[in-house]
Amino acid sequence: MNEETYYQEIEHLIKRQEINKRVRTLEGNNDMVTTYWHIGKLLVEAQGGELRAKYGNELIKKWSIKLTEQYGKGYDYTNLSRFRRLYLCFPILGPVAQVSWTNIVKIIPIKDENKRNYYVNLCIANNLSKRELIKEIKTNSYERLVNKPEKIDIITTSKYTITTNMKDPIIIEVDKEIISEQDLELSILANLDFFFKQLGEGFLYAGHQYKISDGNKNYFIDILLFNVKLNCYIVVELKLRYLKKEDKAQMEYYMKLVDEQFREPYHNKTIGIIITKESDKLIVNFIKSEEIMPNFELIIINKR
Repeated sequence: MNEETYYQEIEHLIKRQEINKRVRTLEGNNDMVTTYWHIGKLLVEAQGGELRAKYGNELIKKWSIKLTEQYGKGYDYTNLSRFRRLYLCFPILGPVAQVSWTNIVKIIPIKDENKRNYYVNLCIANNLSKRELIKEIKTNSYERLVNKPEKIDIITTSKYTITTNMKDPIIIEVDKEIISEQDLELSILANLDFFFKQLGEGFLYAGHQYKISDGNKNYFIDILLFNVKLNCYIVVELKLRYLKKEDKAQMEYYMKLVDEQFREPYHNKTIGIIITKESDKLIVNFIKSEEIMPNFELIIINKR
């Protein structure tokens, strides 16, 4: 195709997109992102392919002036460059079309492919808002991944399964200084959704100060969770001091009671999390099958 033909193809896509804005449905975002991707593909082809497209911007400058005059600033130089970048980042669009355009704008400047794919997957799996995505990026969610895979592919609906995606360090934002275990508990509960994303995916809230009894005495679990990926209950205990042997013994007893009273035959054994304080750091200690698993640092950030 010659230059004029490419321009006509792009203009046709834009006309259809502008009409669709008036009849936007749930499928609207997919259509919008798909349209922008196709515009980006045509721009790359019109510039002579991917290698030349990295350097030649004169065509985009010329066409952005004409398209902005006809259809508004949504097709200015900045956005046409984003459309091109979208295609260059994701030559096969696939599930990326499920991600909102506002989130894609935040993802495509990321140069590392694995990192881009990680945030795309996070958006798809958790339906992240723009604000939530920005928060994940600012807190270095990808960099804090434990056991980071060498290759991260875009997930598809058919093969998607919930993964733990544990972060290290784990981060909690609070509104006031943490001076007691109750302060820490309330801060975690107030930011439960974000706390879950730090622990990984698949966590569900069961309750706090959850009463459990051995028949002779009542006990109160600070926070009780369930994880659908691990298929087990998770007991969370908070101690603003160093970890003691009796803490591990107490946790194992709570885990035993939960297994006896709540665990179904198809559930895995309960896991324990003890958050303790060592020097000036909070440490997340995982306990499973009578052993302490690798520990992670918990960072408290005061939002004020």
